[in-house]
Amino acid sequence: MSNLKEMETKYQRRCTLTKLLPFLSILLPLLIIFHFQASFLTFPSSPSWPFPNLGNPTHSSHSNLVETLTAKLKDSVTFLPLKDLRYSETPMDGNTWFMSSLTDTFEEDEPGYLYFPSNSSKGRVLCIKGQHTTDGTKNSYALAWPKALPPSATLLEGLTFVSDTYYSYENLWHGLCAIAPFFGWSMKNQCLKPSRWVLFHWGELRSKMGSWVWNLAKAKFGDVGIEVFGKGDGPYCFEKAVVMRHELEGMRDEKKLRVINLMRCKAREACGLDPMGRGKELNERGDPIIRLTLLMRRGARSFKNGEVVRGIFGQECERVEGCVLSVIQSEDLSFCDQVRVMTNTDIFASPHGQQQTNMLFMDQGSSVMEFFPKGWLEHAGVGQYAYHWMANQSGMKHQGAWWDPIGEECPNPEQELECFLFHKDSKVGHNETYFAEWARKVLNQVRVSKLEQASKAQVTSSACEC
Repeated sequence: MSNLKEMETKYQRRCTLTKLLPFLSILLPLLIIFHFQASFLTFPSSPSWPFPNLGNPTHSSHSNLVETLTAKLKDSVTFLPLKDLRYSETPMDGNTWFMSSLTDTFEEDEPGYLYFPSNSSKGRVLCIKGQHTTDGTKNSYALAWPKALPPSATLLEGLTFVSDTYYSYENLWHGLCAIAPFFGWSMKNQCLKPSRWVLFHWGELRSKMGSWVWNLAKAKFGDVGIEVFGKGDGPYCFEKAVVMRHELEGMRDEKKLRVINLMRCKAREACGLDPMGRGKELNERGDPIIRLTLLMRRGARSFKNGEVVRGIFGQECERVEGCVLSVIQSEDLSFCDQVRVMTNTDIFASPHGQQQTNMLFMDQGSSVMEFFPKGWLEHAGVGQYAYHWMANQSGMKHQGAWWDPIGEECPNPEQELECFLFHKDSKVGHNETYFAEWARKVLNQVRVSKLEQASKAQVTSSACEC
């Protein structure tokens, strides 16, 4: 009887071992791979590979093992969709729908960002398969060890700026918001410049910025190319990469002011402008010169009767000694023309639109006046205050706005979005009495400010911070 029990026990042990063998055959290689992965982080003296001596002929068997495990690491790189549709309802929240599996690094006053390679990436670099321009879910990303890049990968050397925007690189305001975090990051990191840009919109590859946005970026970072992954299907891996996907969210006002000051300074520098002493200019009678600029639009949100508006502001300007009125069509100006006009502007009046982004080229303390079509106040939401916020964050004085009360009525007033789209591109009327009183008030305020400024000794520098 005891013999039967012993035989039964042995049989059970044999069965258990038989069942465990397949699991052990999988577990053992994994443990070896994890051991080698961990070794990357524990041998700082040899960042490229943790066991340099294994290449020695006396360690040929170890060398073969390293090659085998490297091949396994290369094959184990997993690519995920750049655009994660699970977050389509909240695309800009948290980790966003762009590279959704990765968590940002947060620093004081700065938007969240991703940097590769870093401790948080465990020393791995960023790799992207990203040639699709119409569907971000077909583009993908992964992290890989520098010495175990995925098969057929191309390593792009130097620092790469990777941007994803929910809006546009063509629009002045949205483009500014997309590139501003890179200005801030560079200021905090020895004024580093990238070797290339990689641009995405909703995870879809973009090949260019708008001319204005490109020239602003060029003023700071130089003539840096935009990568379009044209040397094959990829993947493309980056020696170093900074990823921004939150635009200005998280950047505090003090840092925004520094970034805008830097943008202004670099743009003026690139356009050969030296504004030193401009704020204290006097005419032959000793009156401070006040430059009032009406920056006009064509088409959507242009004035219904631009000549009448020009006449109202011209008449009020003539009442103030030293006032000079310029009426300029925004679409006719090159980038440096816009920088030059705004550098020489004290009061900037314009209908709501992307051309107002040019206010960043004015001196701090300058004034902004804004005009809206009918329907914006009721249906446009908080977005209509974007340039009010920008003026405050740029150190300007937003002198208020005028919303046209006259125009067509929305056929379905209970439908907010429908009504906004109905009014969005309407033209702007005028109120002669209101415009005249408003212009008179702002001109008088600026005149007083200029007189005070002229009486003070100010020490300023034209050198850019970065």
